[in-house]
Amino acid sequence: MSYVDAVREIARFISKLPYMIRENEVRTFIDMLIKTKALGKKILIVGAGRSGLVGRAFALRLLHMGFQVFVYGDTIVPAVSKGDLVIAISGSGLTASVVLAAKTAKKVGAKVVAITSHRYSPLGRIADFIVFVPGRTKIAKEHDYYVRQILGQHEPLTPLGTLFEISALVLLDGIVAELMRRLELTEEELRARHANIE
Repeated sequence: MSYVDAVREIARFISKLPYMIRENEVRTFIDMLIKTKALGKKILIVGAGRSGLVGRAFALRLLHMGFQVFVYGDTIVPAVSKGDLVIAISGSGLTASVVLAAKTAKKVGAKVVAITSHRYSPLGRIADFIVFVPGRTKIAKEHDYYVRQILGQHEPLTPLGTLFEISALVLLDGIVAELMRRLELTEEELRARHANIE
């Protein structure tokens, strides 16, 4: 399979994404985000590997829109407390660090949203709410991302191995557009919060 075939396969999958997600889940998630902002509560985004990078991209846009948002693993993350929102991103729903973070968040009274391809995974069972994002159906034998990296168990470099992350990125960027509309924010307002020391 050439890179052109891979790009076409990914593009075909993404073109079907609006029909594979549940509109009511996305709407509820958007409402949760808006409520969190209105109440002055914090958002913590949790993810490992490429899912973590997708989470960072979403966090940056939330920051640009004036949300109080942090990324798990950064040194400046404050304590999570009751009423805060934790967004846990894991295609498999098995990543140990993400599942542990979600469990800890629940213990302190935070709401946990899982963005995953596997509703009945450990992460899905912990979450208060699930946003289903389609992706790969095969799950690696070793569940923890960091352990797989240390052991050198890298997934095959095929388009199907990246569909969850790409789908999650596209969906979350779509949610950014909807949040801008609902919050009546302009691109100029987002730009005003953009980093100016680069």
